[in-house]
Amino acid sequence: MNEEKKIPYKIYLEEDEMPKQWYNVRADMKNKPAPLLHPQTFKPVTLEDLSEVFCEELAKQELDETTPYIDIPQEIQDFYKMYRPSPLVRAYCLEKALDTPAKIYYKFEGNNTSGSHKLNSAIAQAYYAKQQGLKGVTTETGAGQWGTALSMACAYFGLDCEVFMVKCSYEQKPFRREVMRTYGANVTPSPSMETAVGRKINEEFPGTSGSLGCAISEAVEAAASKEGYRYVLGSVLSQVLLHQTVIGLETKAALDKYDIKPDIIIGCAGGGSNLGGLISPFVGEMLRGEADYQIIAVEPKSCPSLTRGKYAYDYCDTGKVCPLQKMYTLGNGFIPSASHAGGLRYHGMSATLSQLYDDGYIQATSVEQTSVFAAAQQFAKVEGILPAPESSHAIRVAIDEAMKCKETGEEKTIVFGLTGTGYFDMVSYKRFNDGEMGDYIPTEEDLAKGFASLPYIE
Repeated sequence: MNEEKKIPYKIYLEEDEMPKQWYNVRADMKNKPAPLLHPQTFKPVTLEDLSEVFCEELAKQELDETTPYIDIPQEIQDFYKMYRPSPLVRAYCLEKALDTPAKIYYKFEGNNTSGSHKLNSAIAQAYYAKQQGLKGVTTETGAGQWGTALSMACAYFGLDCEVFMVKCSYEQKPFRREVMRTYGANVTPSPSMETAVGRKINEEFPGTSGSLGCAISEAVEAAASKEGYRYVLGSVLSQVLLHQTVIGLETKAALDKYDIKPDIIIGCAGGGSNLGGLISPFVGEMLRGEADYQIIAVEPKSCPSLTRGKYAYDYCDTGKVCPLQKMYTLGNGFIPSASHAGGLRYHGMSATLSQLYDDGYIQATSVEQTSVFAAAQQFAKVEGILPAPESSHAIRVAIDEAMKCKETGEEKTIVFGLTGTGYFDMVSYKRFNDGEMGDYIPTEEDLAKGFASLPYIE
């Protein structure tokens, strides 16, 4: 029997092999991410500052740069068991279709009702909110995966959930919105007229399709105006990347079971939760000098924070009410086009990933929307999963890397993150199938407008 065929299509871990701790990659980073700054004083935020916005335990996790492993509470572990461990899939059919010597694997995170990896952090954040005795939480959502996941988590713990959904996604994805409402969430298109910052943004940008930066501002204001509420975030922050490391830890454990060492690891990049979760354990090995990998972050050309942004302190939201972080950013005033890859429309990137990128541990590339959907369709035809537009950015580059192997004859092992399913993205797929989808690439003038909103901080 061919030795290679001993590797099954789907590699599962046993229940007792699931991670019992999250991995904090910052503990192994020699160059730590720059500290978060208070939006008024521009001084490093304190635990007290963050606890006014976030749950106290989450604020502690956000500021912890020294503890390498943080225990996953048993109640969260028990919830994870309902849909984890998720499979690491060998893409044999895709390999055959491409006629490539490359070996391709993907970590599939779509095996839950939210349809994505977002539930990994949503349940953790809802748990800590419940432990603190809060009544409810507020949040933003782009494509809707995070809002869906949080509404599920809040329903599980009996918490109120208020979601500000980026307006273009609210209109393009009514079924995603209805799933949130089914789980009891209140969903508002952003920018709205229900908050002061929403009214201001609507006045400054009439007819805007919204952005994650806008929705964040509204969610933070809503939380601050209600007793017993805190704000929770689905990406960007270090606490979120921490929770998502269950993805990378499971991926590494599954690969180790069969003595597989990846050459290339690929993830889509918006705010950084999926990418950071997938790559953190592998980056940790690089930081400790134990291994070396080629890690590629893939972002849309319509919102290219890593590939065309500036590495600078910036507000995390358009309304400038959240802390500032040093990150690769297009400027808090940058309003991306109404791209169908709604979850990748954030103006900045995780501070942790920004530092790793600046230090050369990860690479970045950007791809056009039509080429992303072409890759999604190609993948769906042979692998039997309709992928989310966000995940399809990683698929696009995985296929491209596999075709390079075909040209050179190299047998590289490629691993990418398939963050979720695209069954609520049929308006986008329809536009692609009807030939109505285009590619928006911001001009230098467009980017200059966003950069003009950057605060000047030494």
